[in-house]
Amino acid sequence: MMRARSILWLPVALAACAVGPSYHAAPAVAPDVGVTTPARHDSSHAFVDSLAAARAAGRAPGARTATTLTLRYDANSGVAWLDILHDTTLERLVRTAVAQNRSVQSAAARIREYRAMASSVRTQFYPNVTLNGTESTNQIAFGSNVFGYRAARLTGDMSWELDFWGKVRRGYEAATADAAAQDAAERAVLLSLVSDVAQGYLQLLELDQERVIAERTLASRRATLDLARQRFAQGVISELDVRQFEAQLAAPAVTLARVERQTAATEHTLDVLLGQAPGPVDRHGSLESAVSALRVPDTLSASLLARRPDVQQAERAFAAATARIGATMASNLPTISIIGSYGSQGADPSLLFSPGTKVYQLAAGFSFPFSALTRGADETAAARARADQAKAAYEQAALGALRDASDALVGVRTSRDEMAAQATQAEALRQAAELAELRYRSGVSSYLDVLDAQRNLFAAELALSQSQLQQLTAAVQLYKALGGSWAR
Repeated sequence: MMRARSILWLPVALAACAVGPSYHAAPAVAPDVGVTTPARHDSSHAFVDSLAAARAAGRAPGARTATTLTLRYDANSGVAWLDILHDTTLERLVRTAVAQNRSVQSAAARIREYRAMASSVRTQFYPNVTLNGTESTNQIAFGSNVFGYRAARLTGDMSWELDFWGKVRRGYEAATADAAAQDAAERAVLLSLVSDVAQGYLQLLELDQERVIAERTLASRRATLDLARQRFAQGVISELDVRQFEAQLAAPAVTLARVERQTAATEHTLDVLLGQAPGPVDRHGSLESAVSALRVPDTLSASLLARRPDVQQAERAFAAATARIGATMASNLPTISIIGSYGSQGADPSLLFSPGTKVYQLAAGFSFPFSALTRGADETAAARARADQAKAAYEQAALGALRDASDALVGVRTSRDEMAAQATQAEALRQAAELAELRYRSGVSSYLDVLDAQRNLFAAELALSQSQLQQLTAAVQLYKALGGSWAR
């Protein structure tokens, strides 16, 4: 009896072994690699810094200086997206988007699907137990003799394919890795969503700023036109001057129409991200205040890229493909099964479980498909090839993440320099426009000086607004490249 039990438990003890390679995670990017901007040997950076210093020195005494803010990475809580603006309206919009966006809901449902599939695979570790009952009327013939009888049977049946080669365990490893990959995929959806909401909100702030610039320019040019009409009535200037000033009104008017159209389109796009019907988007704050509170480091550790959802998803896909090598190998090896049945059988249901009606069966056996001798090697080779593909995809995702982060960091640095130069140009042209108008009122300069100054100032202010948006957008893209997330 003890010998029989030992034979039955031997497969269970040997089940601790599993064929196929075991997966060991390895970083696709070396820990000593850094994300940094390339060194420059020209004097442009120092010159741009000198321009910013000169503007700061030219502020009126007592003028307030904007508080600087460093975009930081917290390894425990992740990137704090709202540190970009400290805007409660943006925070509300992001929370609404996370709760209502249809793509996020679809990704969450996909996670539930894969988790359920992993749980289904896990049940294969345990015996399959069923309760079966039958009642039948039968007739059999032996030569010329015909016999009829009734039979009722109620049994509990068990079948168990021992995981001798680790097929179920490797399958479960693959299923859990697939579920983890879907978790990462959902985080990628959230990351893109928050990034898109932030960029859409910044775009609206920039359009609001353009509208203010256009309205201010339109009011200034109207005042200049009124002055020109007065001087024309006095016979000081010709009608040509008046017509030239009238033509100047068209540019800001066109800008206002364009801004209105783009604002509506941006609001509608943002509404779709928020999961709601198109309509106006409430917003507060200004682009200029957000830019003045922004500071991003020039160098970051590449280890931050390990938390990017797309890199994590590719790594989990590689782990799943590795586990499926073992599952494929095990599926082409002999299977060892235990079959059992216990119950009662009688001539009538009322006789079930009566003395002498007990039935049972306990059997152990194995099965070996001879076709696996040739097919198994090919299937295993195909599984290994799929794992090699997944490994290459993982490494490619890591390299792509490194490229994205490097591009974004360069974008932050260059957009900062560009904005500094644009701000200097706009300030100089603003002073030049004031001087031109003052000289025109005094009769020293011609209307051409005023026209040129107003045109240049308007273009410079719009360019400055765009460069401010570009710098904030570059910061958002950097956070996205580093795998920033929104804590749900």
